[in-house]
Amino acid sequence: MLNFLFKTPEVPNLPKGEVVLGLDIGSTKVVAIAAEVEAGGHLNVIGLGEVPSGGLRRGIIVDIEHTAQAIAKAVDTAERMAGYRLQRAFVGITGPHIESINNRGIVAVTGENREIGIEDVERVLQAAKIIPLAAERQIIHVLPRQYIVDGYSGIIDPVGMTGSRLEVETHIITAAGAAVQNLVKSVQRAGIEVQELVLNPLASAEAVLQPAEKELGAVVVDLGGGTTEIAIVAQGGLWFASVLPVGGEHITSDIAVGLRTPINQAERLKKEWGRVPASAVPDNELFQVPNVGGEGTHTVSQKMLASIIEPRVEEILSLVRREIGRADFKGLLPGGVVLTGGGALLPGIAQLAGEILELPVRIGAPSRLGGLADMVASPGYATAVGLVIYAVKHISKAQVAVSKEGFWGNLWGYFRLWLKELFQ
Repeated sequence: MLNFLFKTPEVPNLPKGEVVLGLDIGSTKVVAIAAEVEAGGHLNVIGLGEVPSGGLRRGIIVDIEHTAQAIAKAVDTAERMAGYRLQRAFVGITGPHIESINNRGIVAVTGENREIGIEDVERVLQAAKIIPLAAERQIIHVLPRQYIVDGYSGIIDPVGMTGSRLEVETHIITAAGAAVQNLVKSVQRAGIEVQELVLNPLASAEAVLQPAEKELGAVVVDLGGGTTEIAIVAQGGLWFASVLPVGGEHITSDIAVGLRTPINQAERLKKEWGRVPASAVPDNELFQVPNVGGEGTHTVSQKMLASIIEPRVEEILSLVRREIGRADFKGLLPGGVVLTGGGALLPGIAQLAGEILELPVRIGAPSRLGGLADMVASPGYATAVGLVIYAVKHISKAQVAVSKEGFWGNLWGYFRLWLKELFQ
C-alpha cells in the first residue's frame, strides 16, 4: 500500500532542447557560442559569433560602449546562425584583479535523524564564505573541493548521508567590485542578461581537460591576447587559479617594434611566420615586412622573427612556473600542462613550455561536441566552449537540487494524506 511513497526519486535529465549562450569577452575578440542540449547532456554547437574587441586592456574593460557594441554584434551573429533569440548568457570574467583563496566551513547537522539535507550543504558553504574581504572586492565562486562527514573525507555529495558534523573544503574566487560592475554593465547594455559570471580558466578547464586529468591533477594555461590564465585542477575540482597581465598582445608589440612595422602587420606576421624556439628555425626562410607609414617593405628572416618572439614567450612561461610554485600544491600533477587559448597555436610552443615548466605539455582544444563542432575545435575557443559546458552542468545541478527538495516535500504530503484517509 505504501510502496509508492518510497519510490526512489528520478533524477531529471539535462533539459533537452535548452539553448545556452557562452560569452567570452577578451582583450582581442568577443566570442559568443550558442549550444543546444540533447538527451544525456550532449552539446550541439548551433551558433558562433566572433568580432574584434577594442574596449578591454589586459582583461579589464576600459570602454563600456565599445565593449557593448562588440558583444551585441557577436551575439547577433550567433543568434542568426542558431535561429534563436538569446537573452541570457554565462559570461567569462578574467583580469589581474582575480584572486583565489582556500577556506574551510564547519556546521552541525540539524536535520531529523541527523540526515544531511540540502539546507545543511547551503549552510556549510555559507560558513566557508566567511573570509577577510576588502570592501571593494566581491566573491565570484565558492567551489567545494570535498565534503567531510564526521571525519570521513573525499565525499562529493553528502546529501542523504547521516552524520553530526559536516565540513567542506572550498576554493573561493574573488574579484574587484568595480571590474565586475563594468563587465555586467557592458553585457546589459548589449541587451543580454548575465545569468552567471564564470572564471575564465575554470571554463577553459571544462573544455580541454579529460576526466582522468581532472582527477589526477593537471594545469591549464590559457594564453590569451591580454592575459595568461592559470588553473590547477585535481580530484575533480579547482585547487588554484591566477591571471597574469601579459599575453599575445605583448608578443605582437615586440614584433612591431623589432621589425619596425604596424601593429596589424605584426599580428599577421606572428600568425603566418611565427614559431619557437629560434634554434629550430632555418636561416633561409625570408619574407617581406611592410614598413611603418605604409610605404615599401624590407626583407626579414623567419629566424629573426623567432628570436624576437622567443624571449617574450619564455618570460610568460617563467611567470606561469612561478605561479604554479606559488600555489603550493602538495600533490603530483600527472596530467601535466595543457596549453590552450590563441597563443597555444604558436608552432613549437609546447616543446618550449615543456623545457621551462619541466612537466609534460600538450595543446588542448574543445572536443566531444556535436553540431558545428568543427568551427570551434581550436584552442582559441576553449573559454567560450567551456562556458556553455559549465552552463549545462549548472542547470543540471539546480534541477537535481529542486528534485531532491520536491521529492521529500511530496513524500511528507503523501504520508499526511495516507494518515488522513486511514483514520477517516
